[in-house]
Amino acid sequence: MPMSLNLRYPLVLVPGLLGFVRLPGYPYWYGIEPALRRQGAQVYPVLVSALHASEVCGEQLLRQIEQVRAQSGAAKVNLIGHSQGALSARYAAALRPEWVASVTSVAGPNHGSELADYLQRKAPPGSWRERLIGALMHGIARLLAWLERGYRGPPLPLDSRAAHQSLTTAGVAAFNQEYPQGLPEQWGGEGAAEVQGVRYYSWSGTLQPGLSDRGGNRFDGSNRFCRLFARSFVREAGQCDGMVGRYSSHLGRVIRDDYPFDHLDIVNQSRGLVGLGAAPVAVFLEHAARLQADGC
Repeated sequence: MPMSLNLRYPLVLVPGLLGFVRLPGYPYWYGIEPALRRQGAQVYPVLVSALHASEVCGEQLLRQIEQVRAQSGAAKVNLIGHSQGALSARYAAALRPEWVASVTSVAGPNHGSELADYLQRKAPPGSWRERLIGALMHGIARLLAWLERGYRGPPLPLDSRAAHQSLTTAGVAAFNQEYPQGLPEQWGGEGAAEVQGVRYYSWSGTLQPGLSDRGGNRFDGSNRFCRLFARSFVREAGQCDGMVGRYSSHLGRVIRDDYPFDHLDIVNQSRGLVGLGAAPVAVFLEHAARLQADGC
C-alpha cells in the first residue's frame, strides 16, 4: 500500500438501512473517513433515506453525486456502499455510468437478505407485527435524523415497508432484473469487473466463533444481535454476517467474502469494537490503494 493516496476521483461513502453521517461523537464510518483523508483521499460521506426503497435512495444519491462533482470539480466519483447502500450505489451507476468510476459493495445484500425474508414471514404486510416493527423503525429513524450532525439538507422521506421489501430475496431479484450490472451469472461466483466503464468490487464477512465473538465484540451489543439474527439463515446458515449471506454479497470482483466481521464490524462499528483478526480501517485503505492502481 502506498504511503499516500492520489486517487483520480473522490470517494463517496453511502450508508445502509438506518444509516447516518455523524451522530454526536459517533460517525457512521468510524475511523475510516479520517484514515482515508490522512492518506490524501477526497472523501464525502453522504446521507440517503434511513428507511426507503433502494431506487428512492438511489435517486437521492444521484443528487448527492451531482453536488460532489460540483464541489470537487471531478467528472466522476467512486461509490462505496455499505449494506443497502450498495444497492443505492448500483442504481446510481446503472442510471448515470458516466458519473461513476467504480461501485464497491461492502456487505451488500446483492441477492437479498435471509433475515429480511424471515421477518416477512413472521410479520407479513398488514399484520400487527409488521405495524409494530414499522413503528419502531420509524421511531429510530426519526431519532437518528434529530441527532444527525453531518447533513444539512431537507428532511428525507421514510417508508419502512418499502425498505423491507427492497431487502428481501424477491425484492432484490426484481431490482436485479432492472439493474444487473456486475452480478455473477452463477451463485457464489464473480460478476463482470467492469460494465459501461464502471468497475465493480465487493467484500463481506462472516460470523466466526473464536474470532468475531471475541476482542472488542465481547463488549459490543450489536454483535450479539448479529449472532441472534444469524439463526434466521437457512441457505447460508453459518455463512453470514448476521444480516447478509456470504455469497449473496457477491458483486463484480470479489475481494474477499470471509473476513471475520459481523455486519457492523465491517464499517468499524460500534466505535471500533470489533472481533479478533478484524481490521476494517486497513481494509478500506487497501481498497483505496486498489482503486488508485486501477485508475479510479
